[in-house]
Amino acid sequence: MSKRTKGILLLILSAFFFACMNMFVKLSGEELPVFQKVFFRNAMAAVIAFIVLLKNKAPLKPSVKGSLPFLIMRTLFGLAGVVCNYYALETLVLSDASILNKMSPFFAVLFSFIFIKERPRLYQWLILGGALFGTLFVIKPSFSNAAFIPALVGFLSGVMAGAAYGCVRKLGLMGENNPYIVFFFSTVSTLIVTPVMIIGYVPMTALQWVYLLSAGISAALAQFSITAAYTCAPAKEISVYDFSQIIFASLMSLIVFQQTPDLYSIIGYVIIIGMAILNFFLSKDNFTKISKRD
Repeated sequence: MSKRTKGILLLILSAFFFACMNMFVKLSGEELPVFQKVFFRNAMAAVIAFIVLLKNKAPLKPSVKGSLPFLIMRTLFGLAGVVCNYYALETLVLSDASILNKMSPFFAVLFSFIFIKERPRLYQWLILGGALFGTLFVIKPSFSNAAFIPALVGFLSGVMAGAAYGCVRKLGLMGENNPYIVFFFSTVSTLIVTPVMIIGYVPMTALQWVYLLSAGISAALAQFSITAAYTCAPAKEISVYDFSQIIFASLMSLIVFQQTPDLYSIIGYVIIIGMAILNFFLSKDNFTKISKRD
């Protein structure tokens, strides 16, 4: 299996787990504070990453000289993205928050260019634009003037997530250990949000505990998958497949929340899948050349 194909499969897998995470967060209820949800998301991921590092007998410190600045940036960007996304999900209608967060693949390409000079081709920008256009049919955004600030925060979540993934790509090329990247982000971000979580803590039912723990496990699996994906292939080659999360989320909405997709959603599915297939064939030869050169 080529690195590019492996990266695509890992990114689709991460999209599935991120969809699961959002489903469990939604099931936990709107009465729980954002930072409480963020704490459980990252704390569970930190524990799982710690166990993986121990099992692999890997050091609990950066393994590559010069990686610490990018680990810190990945953590700050990633944490900001998660907080903004959760805030947008609670304040905006779901469709608005979702499309704003799905700006992350665009910014993953942009920040990969900034950090490691991976210059995207024109057709790759057009394909990403086509995939984003497809999401409009699925999530059908409806903005209003009163939602300007929450919408701005939701847009920022996509920017921050894209920046974080650009850092992940840089760390992967530097040779930093994948589980350690997840461990560093999860542990440091958990420590950052802990004081705020304690101050505003809201007691939870047994079922809410189950939902948030499940969200944390899903987040950990998603983080491992997406970190491995962006270390396998450039963002410009695979980031379009991150849009598959919308398909998974729609299926979960149908099964869990009994929400049936309409004709517009089906049109969106066709456009997104079509863009992914088109990107696969158009960039296959380019990636082969890049792999041989490297």
